[in-house]
Amino acid sequence: MMRAKQNVNTRGTTYPPQPEGRNLCLRASALIILVLIIVSAKTSWAAPQSLVISQATGGIPFTGTGPYLSQFGTMNALGLGTPATGVSVIPLTTGALYFTPYTLTGTANGNHILTITAVIKTNFTHSAALQLESCPSNSACNTSGAFSAMSTTTAVTVMPGTANTNQVPLVVTAGLGIFVPDNDGASAFTGTDTASITLTLLDENNNKIATAEIDLNSPTGETVQNAVQFTLGTATGGLTISPASDYAANYGSVNGLGIGPATGLTTTSVAGGTVYVTPYLLNPAFGDFSSTTATIKVTLSTNFAHPTVLQLDDSSSSGGPFTQITTTALTITSSAADRASITRFLGLFVSNTNGAGVFTGSDSATLTFTMTVP
Repeated sequence: MMRAKQNVNTRGTTYPPQPEGRNLCLRASALIILVLIIVSAKTSWAAPQSLVISQATGGIPFTGTGPYLSQFGTMNALGLGTPATGVSVIPLTTGALYFTPYTLTGTANGNHILTITAVIKTNFTHSAALQLESCPSNSACNTSGAFSAMSTTTAVTVMPGTANTNQVPLVVTAGLGIFVPDNDGASAFTGTDTASITLTLLDENNNKIATAEIDLNSPTGETVQNAVQFTLGTATGGLTISPASDYAANYGSVNGLGIGPATGLTTTSVAGGTVYVTPYLLNPAFGDFSSTTATIKVTLSTNFAHPTVLQLDDSSSSGGPFTQITTTALTITSSAADRASITRFLGLFVSNTNGAGVFTGSDSATLTFTMTVP
């Protein structure tokens, strides 16, 4: 006959009868449950995936913890003047690129591959005057060619796939830019505008993401000013137009018969003497004006000491006809276009008369050119 054993604890409590070996199984099960609870608790302590934006060395500051607030300040299509602190500018042939470095810090669970992309969340209201651009973290981000236009629909790569060490922040520097194009005519804009960007950190191993937003609106937003620039230049086959505090051109030795013109000069015989002629360039540039054309005028601001012997003339061709430049402004053109060089011909008339008033020696005169954009 088999008897059940009575189990008694040290306090005298009697347990129900149990078959042999039952207590060992219950204790083993309790141990397994305890181990599972410990493993689950450790997993819940892992840091969440995140993406943080901050100021890079030499870049603009960011405030807030999401969205991150900043701005580029005042800009213009010609890249003239000094940009805001933390912003660099590259003047281009069709506008100016303003840019800044910024830092992205990403974390993710596990030794995974991470990528960061960006898309325009809210574009500038005047997108013809302000265009967002991005430079990836694996580029130097100091030339215009390193930047590409951002979109409201298609994400651009800010950080290509990069290995992440478990729970160790991944820190990279990328470039953020604003291209200010030559924007004249109906879409011209001056004033303040704002935009926002969404950046997404993707863990390629598990498709988990973290996002961050940059708002370019603090404290006021991005300001566009109109700008105008007018320069002279050396034309092919003409005298060298030397830029200094003022431009200069030297006709060398001249005479009333047009004998032996210097390199860069041609001669044309006219009544009373000879005109020595050189081509030169007018280089207009302007941005964010409602007008698409400008007016260029020239004035004789300081005449030769011997005006009966020497005289400055303007023409649209090397052979004339020539118009004398006087102290009354002479309109060269009223249809100068932005970034479109104009070739004109500057003539120096030399009298061939003899007798009283003749002159030999050096002399000089000064012309003042003015460009006006309505």
